[in-house]
Amino acid sequence: LGDAHADDPAPEEPAPDVPEDVRKYERFTKMDGAQYDRVNEFLRERTYVTAREWAIARLCADFRTETGVEMTKIGENLPRLIPFMTDTYTPQAVNQARSSFEKKVQKSGATFLYGAMSGFFTAEELDEMMYEVTEIAKFLLEVEGVDLAVEEELAAEERISSVMREVRQESAKLRGEEVECPECGHVHEP
Repeated sequence: LGDAHADDPAPEEPAPDVPEDVRKYERFTKMDGAQYDRVNEFLRERTYVTAREWAIARLCADFRTETGVEMTKIGENLPRLIPFMTDTYTPQAVNQARSSFEKKVQKSGATFLYGAMSGFFTAEELDEMMYEVTEIAKFLLEVEGVDLAVEEELAAEERISSVMREVRQESAKLRGEEVECPECGHVHEP
């Protein structure tokens, strides 16, 4: 009777030298079994960041302390923290990936904002574009383990749309074009 469960594997205990917050880290659990190349390909088709940059940027945000980011902890525990990462990284490599992510986000933002402000797109085209990029962003958040309530999604989408309407109106004023009131639809000269 005592041997009934002798063949059951013992629950895997984390190594005692693994920090407690690393043991409890629960983001990216939806990515268990995912391969780096597939994640990277998905991101490259939809964003300008790599899987490495995305994962490390998320970790840097999550492991930020009052004195900075724990680069060594992230690098040494990278395969434990992110299912599709297989190698450890030096603190310098972690910092480089985070920096690369930040630069790409800034360049992407500048490119998008220029496109929005320049008049290259109609308000409808911008709304459609914002919907598409918002869906990708929400998917990435969900993969990270963020559960967005429908009300939160709708409120965020409305805030983004409102800001984009203001950007479009203000840029039209700068370019000296007609401006349409978002409330009544009346078109007037700036």
